[in-house]
Amino acid sequence: MEKDRAAEAVRQFLAALDVDVEARGMERTPARVAAMFAYLFGGLGRDAAAVLTPPLVTETTGLVAVTRIPFSSLCEHHLVPFYGTVDIVYEPHAGRVAGFSRFVEAVDVLARRPQLQERLTREIAEAVLRGLGAEGVLVVCCAHQFCMALREGGTQETRTVTSEALGCLRAGSARAQAAWAMLGGACGDSAAADDRARG
Repeated sequence: MEKDRAAEAVRQFLAALDVDVEARGMERTPARVAAMFAYLFGGLGRDAAAVLTPPLVTETTGLVAVTRIPFSSLCEHHLVPFYGTVDIVYEPHAGRVAGFSRFVEAVDVLARRPQLQERLTREIAEAVLRGLGAEGVLVVCCAHQFCMALREGGTQETRTVTSEALGCLRAGSARAQAAWAMLGGACGDSAAADDRARG
């Protein structure tokens, strides 16, 4: 990234919106914003599937689930955050699995770029399929879209849920039903459990 060029672009952008970038406390804002976006877009050019390799070879023959993976990303429409959790269920091929922390890193790689929730969900599923050669994968993403909360009359509590199923876990199969059962209703039930715990 060309940091100086990015910082100057931020300065011009703020000035065009009548923000006084010379005001006390704002002097370094363009540079700070440029550095922050460099971090937030740090997943660009990285291959999430590669994060999951090389696989670990085990004797497992059952489904594997990694749930409640936190993420935050920027919506490509307005460059404001959306954030939430990702649940992954996959059917290993020939016992090939990945360490659980690898899934957290793979989600982070795909989230740290301008994104859409629907695309993010599919890209995670594709990365698991490619990286591990999995027989099938189910990904459920539950997120808060901050652009909805920022607008007048917006809600803080609305969530959006997207899912993607590939391979043997496509909808309609017995294995797909087993995968959904492992998630227990995905983020809906998780949220309800959290509410009960707080109550």
